[in-house]
Amino acid sequence: MLCYMGAGYVGAINAVVVALANPAIEVVVVDSNKTTVDCWNSKHLPVTEEGLDLVIRITRDGLSEQDSVQTQRAANLVFSTDCTEHVSQADVVFLTVSTPTKDYGEGAGSAIDLGNLKAAVETIAAVARPGTIVVEESTVPCKTVHMIENMASFTRGVLKICCSKESGVHFEVLSNPEFLTEGTAVMDLLRPSRVLIGSSRTASGLAASETLASLYHWTSPEKILHTDYLSSELAKLVSNALLAQKISSINTISALCEVIGADITEVSQAVGMDPRIGLSYLQTNILGLSYLAASLNLPEVASYWKAVIDINTWQVERFVSGIIRLFHGTLAGKKLALFGYAFKENTSDSRESQSILVIRLLLQERLEQLSIYDPRCDVEVLRDELPRTFGPLHALVKVFRDPYTTCEESSAILILTP
Repeated sequence: MLCYMGAGYVGAINAVVVALANPAIEVVVVDSNKTTVDCWNSKHLPVTEEGLDLVIRITRDGLSEQDSVQTQRAANLVFSTDCTEHVSQADVVFLTVSTPTKDYGEGAGSAIDLGNLKAAVETIAAVARPGTIVVEESTVPCKTVHMIENMASFTRGVLKICCSKESGVHFEVLSNPEFLTEGTAVMDLLRPSRVLIGSSRTASGLAASETLASLYHWTSPEKILHTDYLSSELAKLVSNALLAQKISSINTISALCEVIGADITEVSQAVGMDPRIGLSYLQTNILGLSYLAASLNLPEVASYWKAVIDINTWQVERFVSGIIRLFHGTLAGKKLALFGYAFKENTSDSRESQSILVIRLLLQERLEQLSIYDPRCDVEVLRDELPRTFGPLHALVKVFRDPYTTCEESSAILILTP
């Protein structure tokens, strides 16, 4: 049995695809948030992704002869809040809990917050069976595998003293970072560019790595890369950083286009047709890499990646400044409509969305109202998020289900997601 700890974007989508490809294996996704689990067990999924509804219907609900001309298929995917029960029965436990950027204390705004991950590891150490393979999939700092091993060993030692639990139980810990693209995540997993598995170089570590690789049997062997766990963890951070670097590059070119009079869309297409560059420009968070470099006393490296972040922030600020200029220097008392709140098109995921920064900057201009429309985002979920995201000024932000209602009495429409 496979158990995914964390029913967020990464955990749920990975679990769904793995369950689809391994119909003989029971896959369970656990989360302490009952509302989230209830959503995954309903017809109204908390995440919007192309193809996800179909795959959920097959794996969670199963197929009968009435559903398909194909052979019947039993359901093998479960969403549950009973973390302890399912972790104790699992052969492989995937850590897919949320690892947001810290917003407090040392490293606030750049370091990765491992609070949720540590809580999950404590549960694993307390109830998992000997020989259980633990797989980290969440975005984490380097040396997190080592931290997990130490935490598990310490927790087992404490439980032996106070509860007479067996100590010295070894859990093989692997790094298996995800490389999903919002909007195409299901297809990314079905046809991955690569599957990266990091392990210790011991016999048991290599054996665990092969066990995990067998779950990805639909992937060509040459696309499954086995590395040490430190290389795997760093490769994830570097991949994010290089993607963000591409964005910062095209953002600077867009400024040149405006001054020269060139069309940034046409320039991007012409440049992107070079296979060495590619057409994909994906926004991603690289603050963790900058913080890592600074903590390792590599200030030049930290400054380099911080500059990449600064360019992308500058692009947002430049966009907002352009809007203010169009209204002769003031937006006070204006109503604006904003189309596109999610991270990118074809997804409901708003984590790290540039729309949030745009809205924060606009709210400082004393607007009367900012109306939001995004066909992929759940209106009620967005309304619940507004106070946490925008603080006291959230009252100026309204979310609508209809694009025409969104635009009523607006002085301008801002299209942020295609």
